[in-house]
Amino acid sequence: MPYAPVVVALPIADRPTSFRFYSEGLGLQAVGEPADDGVPEPLQYALNDGLRVMLVPTGGFGWVIGDHEVARRGQSECVVSLPAATPAEVDELVGRARAAGAQIVVEPGQQPWGYTGTFADPDGHLWTVLAEAH
Repeated sequence: MPYAPVVVALPIADRPTSFRFYSEGLGLQAVGEPADDGVPEPLQYALNDGLRVMLVPTGGFGWVIGDHEVARRGQSECVVSLPAATPAEVDELVGRARAAGAQIVVEPGQQPWGYTGTFADPDGHLWTVLAEAH
C-alpha cells in the first residue's frame, strides 16, 4: 500500500522563527491558510508531491509522542536529505540556509558518494543537501 504524502514532523521552539527560516531563508512555500499570527496552522511545507515536513511546537509535539522525550537541541535522530542537480545548487542552498541563520554542520564539499553539505535549522534539525556522484 503506497503512502502519500508522507509527513515528517519536527518539533520547533517558535513558529514565526521557523516560518521565516523555511519560507524566506530556504525559499519553500508553506501549505495552508495563515492563522491569527500570520503563520499557517499546521505549519507544513510540501517538499515534493509525496513528502511534507510539518513543524510542530514542542508542546504539541508532546501530544503525539506521549511519554517519550523530545530530543534536546544538538541530539539528532534523523537527517533530512534534499537532492540537488549540481554542486553549485548544493552551495546555493547551503549558502541561503547560512544567510538565514542556520548553523553549518558540514561545509559543502566532495565526498565519495557525491557533493554534499549539512546544516542545522533554528531548532537543530539536520538537513543535508546532496548532488550524487555519477
